[in-house]
Amino acid sequence: MFDRPQPIPPQPGQESVWDYPRPPRLEASPKHIRVIFNDVAIADTRNARRVLETSHPPVYYIPPEDIKMEYLERSRNSSFCEWKGLAGYYSISVNGQQCQNAAWFYPNPTPAFAAIRDCVAFYPHLMDACYVDGEKVEPQPGGFYGGWITKDIVGPFKGEPGTMGW
Repeated sequence: MFDRPQPIPPQPGQESVWDYPRPPRLEASPKHIRVIFNDVAIADTRNARRVLETSHPPVYYIPPEDIKMEYLERSRNSSFCEWKGLAGYYSISVNGQQCQNAAWFYPNPTPAFAAIRDCVAFYPHLMDACYVDGEKVEPQPGGFYGGWITKDIVGPFKGEPGTMGW
């Protein structure tokens, strides 16, 4: 058993990841989302979905029609999420710069997450920059996680040192 960490109290206009549900919730996001790799905007949307899960900053899923899919190539990597199902991965190659397994998607998600079918989530720590409404995001700590931290999200966040038992 672990002790629940002490949540940072959110200020007006902020959300605490400790108020997010488990199992996670999926919701539409009207925010302007941009992903930059090797100085190219490979994704740009106002039609993202975000997944909110206790102790994690939001993960944004971008519809393929708002991604320059010619820069993405399906990799052999896969993983399993108990909530969303089996994920596939993309490697990215832009003008000679490559990054393996830099993004993931769910080709056949569980019914609760059907709205993210084939939408792509990018690891912000592997991109040049990811933006939410013009704000450059901070990657969720720990290389395994893909959450996007902005000034309107408070933690502490899973992935920080000492959080393996959460």
